[in-house]
Amino acid sequence: MEAIKQSMLDKLSVEQIKIELMRTAFGRQSTFLSRFDPRILLVWYSFFAVAPWFIHNKVVLLGLLIPMLVLTLSSKVSPLVLIIMGIGLVSEISYILLGSLLFGGSLEAVWPLLTLTLKILLISLASIAVFSSMDPEKLSDALLSIGMPGQFSFGVSYGYRMLPILIEEYHNLIHSFRLRGRAPAKKGFLRVNSLIYMARIGVRAFYPLLLNTAKRTRTTVEALEVRGFTYALVSPEAKKLKLSHMKVQALDFVFLGCSLIYVIALFSLGHYLSFSF
Repeated sequence: MEAIKQSMLDKLSVEQIKIELMRTAFGRQSTFLSRFDPRILLVWYSFFAVAPWFIHNKVVLLGLLIPMLVLTLSSKVSPLVLIIMGIGLVSEISYILLGSLLFGGSLEAVWPLLTLTLKILLISLASIAVFSSMDPEKLSDALLSIGMPGQFSFGVSYGYRMLPILIEEYHNLIHSFRLRGRAPAKKGFLRVNSLIYMARIGVRAFYPLLLNTAKRTRTTVEALEVRGFTYALVSPEAKKLKLSHMKVQALDFVFLGCSLIYVIALFSLGHYLSFSF
């Protein structure tokens, strides 16, 4: 029993949470969706990110949810991300339903809420499945290839690469404040004093983090300019060389074709069942 408790504590440690978030943000190379060209994945994701808002047939929404669940599981997403998403959906349904009951509504509002939640869940799973299967470099190159400005595509890649540095920096700043500070002698009821103390440290560590980030950004910009970054953004030869590794293969068209056939069949089934019942 003690060993199980210790194992659960290890999984819930701050360091383990950081590792899981980094794995999700930087993608996995051994998943099903990682085999396809990132531009194809963006086109595929664009449909599933927009279309559910205009679909009101429950059969179609449930049919779209099934492959999303399969693709999310095949993407080896961190359980932590799924738990956070689940908590957000449950809390959203709870406070909307509570507000409906407090203002004279009834349980009849549950069905429309479930439809809305189904749409949000569908879009969330599609986002997790796609972006957890692409590393920042692939995502940046895909955005540049479809015509996005070079500064924007580089900013996406740079933001991903700065993420672990910022988390580590923030963690170190909190440790430094704790070493030089003094924790409350009495933790209080339900550790209220300790929570207030940690919240204050978290706020105080935020401002040095901004200063250190600005310094790092300035150093990075100067280093990029020395290496001809601005010229590379406007040079067709440099852009062609950078995107030369991206090729749309037959497997990508098979994936899009199978997805299209499935969606058409699903809409036909939903249309038939809506008339039957």
